[in-house]
Amino acid sequence: MAQSSISRAYDPSSEVEKRQIENFIAGAFVPAASGKRFEKRSPVDGRVIASIAEAGHAEVDAAVGAARAALNGEWGRLTTDQRVDLLHGVADEITRRFDDFVAAEMADTGQPRHVMTHAFIPRGAANFKVFADIIKNVPTEAFQMATPDGRGALNYAIRVPKGVIGVVCPWNAPFLLMTWKVGPALACGNTVVVKPSEETPNTAALLGEVMNTVGVPKGVYNVVHGFGPNSAGEFLTQHLGVDAITFTGETRTGAAIMKAASEGMRDVSFELGGKNAGLVFADCDFDAAVDGIFRSAFLNSGQVCLGTERVYVERPIFECFVSALKEKAEAVTFGRPDDPSADYGPLISHEHRQKVLSYYKKAVEEGATVVTGGGVPVMPEDLAEGAWVQPTIWTGLPETAWVVREEIFGPCCHIRPFDDEAEVITLANATEYGLSTTIWTTNLSRAHRVAARVDVGIAWVNSWFLRDLRTAFGGSKQSGIGREGGVHSLEFYTELRNVCVKL
Repeated sequence: MAQSSISRAYDPSSEVEKRQIENFIAGAFVPAASGKRFEKRSPVDGRVIASIAEAGHAEVDAAVGAARAALNGEWGRLTTDQRVDLLHGVADEITRRFDDFVAAEMADTGQPRHVMTHAFIPRGAANFKVFADIIKNVPTEAFQMATPDGRGALNYAIRVPKGVIGVVCPWNAPFLLMTWKVGPALACGNTVVVKPSEETPNTAALLGEVMNTVGVPKGVYNVVHGFGPNSAGEFLTQHLGVDAITFTGETRTGAAIMKAASEGMRDVSFELGGKNAGLVFADCDFDAAVDGIFRSAFLNSGQVCLGTERVYVERPIFECFVSALKEKAEAVTFGRPDDPSADYGPLISHEHRQKVLSYYKKAVEEGATVVTGGGVPVMPEDLAEGAWVQPTIWTGLPETAWVVREEIFGPCCHIRPFDDEAEVITLANATEYGLSTTIWTTNLSRAHRVAARVDVGIAWVNSWFLRDLRTAFGGSKQSGIGREGGVHSLEFYTELRNVCVKL
């Protein structure tokens, strides 16, 4: 089996130094009263790169209290225009400190610089400007009604903030996905308490510095670090001072948060797991389809909720497609994120690698043909302790196989042939998830038909990961609750209040 190349050129002295990361509460960085801390290790080489304060009940309570005070204080008295100006300032300051955010995210995730600079960090800044502009321009409804006395009444709607929002974030695109929630929440006038993943604390902390620099009132943006059960995540989602909770992550964790949110009848917005299908028809632009499926299966080392783990290819081009995707997977170059010759990073942690490798093993046990990959690459000594894993492609498995049914969240996909449109739609929909799909065909009529019939929140045609921030985003079935993006985010982050005026 061909091995992917390994890039060795990198200056270790350029890495982010070990940091002391504290909770950010009411505009100040504060340690945990308990003194509890945990280590963050680099996924690239296993070194400890940060020591993080683990928030307990006291810190979560203080953060929620600070958020409530800001809501009832200076922040709550700002006009929409004043809020918009501040959020534009936040976006500008992120852009000014662009290199700091890129370095912080690379240190946490180990992913290549080009992934951060071309998508993840720019989108983080854009999330503040886009939603600030939307809230400034979005209309509401108004109705005149008749009354028995003939004078009539006027009804009009206003949007008011929902309150204190608990934001629980994942580790796979931490800054992008955190600001995707914080941006619209603040634009709508809410305050937030963010619980970043324990694996990726850096950019959430760095954003606190930006908030202070720009002059966002203290308590508007707060960060508590820690884990899920019996730690900051559980304490935040159970806190009755939190008015609504938004979460991106595993479906199982979403179910636990939903139970916690039922106490107090608090609203939730979830973007959860996926087992997304890619549908490749024989009339596709072949090279574009190979490139698109490669990107959707292996970008960010496969750690993308919208990624493609099930690929269905029309039989006439099946063998050629498998061969072409194999060639691209074997051409990746492993290396440190700052190495310009490297285009492929590690998984987020050794714990996650064990999960992914357990599925690699299951695939073989169930009879998969391993087209490429299936294990851990041989790395040079200075990278040997990193969480590296090979991009992996399988064929030959039934739809009942573990790796075809369950979300793996790694750089892997199973490819199966199909014979007609009805068959592939049935195959694509035979899952408990419904997040996204990517469809490759030059037949415009087919593209519209299939996109309408696959049970997902977003269907890409001849593209993947192409996002207009004004459009609805979210999942169906066990992939989520609610929609984010554009005016759809306002439905979660505001309450629509009707005012009825008797004339």
